Amino acid sequence: MNDHKIKLDIVSDVVCPWCIIGYKHLEAAIQELDLQDQVEIEWQPFELNPDMPAEGENLRAHVLRKYGANREDSDKARANISALGAEYGFKFDYFEEMKMVNTRDAHLLLDFAYEQGLQHALKQRLFTAFFTEHKDISDRATLLAEALRVGLDPTETENALGHAERRNRLVHQEMQWQQQGISGVPTVIFNRSSVLTGAHPQSTYKEVLQELAGLA
Repeated sequence: MNDHKIKLDIVSDVVCPWCIIGYKHLEAAIQELDLQDQVEIEWQPFELNPDMPAEGENLRAHVLRKYGANREDSDKARANISALGAEYGFKFDYFEEMKMVNTRDAHLLLDFAYEQGLQHALKQRLFTAFFTEHKDISDRATLLAEALRVGLDPTETENALGHAERRNRLVHQEMQWQQQGISGVPTVIFNRSSVLTGAHPQSTYKEVLQELAGLA
């Protein structure tokens, strides 16, 4: 086995159900190969709806407008997503008033959390807050509360959310990933070389990781 770290950049949005499903498959592959200490994960920003207004948009109305999915299509998709999540221990709890929200501040918070060594914990917390706990993760009070739960300093977190330079840098980072050809999420970049886009099965992630870890 190689003793070097395997760097995984995961480009995703916290309101993307396939992002948490894909990650759960990846996480299971990492655990199956016992590579927890060899893998380094950095979550990279991607906004599915960068122009989403502050009030958000009802999720059913959003998927109808953006994807043409009617209520029957939406119900089938929700049932499928919920079943896939449950298989790997993640609970999706869709509800009628659920909204698609703006995630710019959530990504700002994740950028700050990375500097504090708490990005991964916060990313998992935000997935759960949005998909399981019916929380509005575009709301700053909610974001501050979730930051506190993973151990971030509340004053420093609030300052980070209001930092104009950090906000500009975030937008630049998103543009850089898009310029590299990433237009869909989740996208996992392995050691800044090979790329997998979409929520792949556990077996696919396992195959790539085995090769990188010298286990193939």
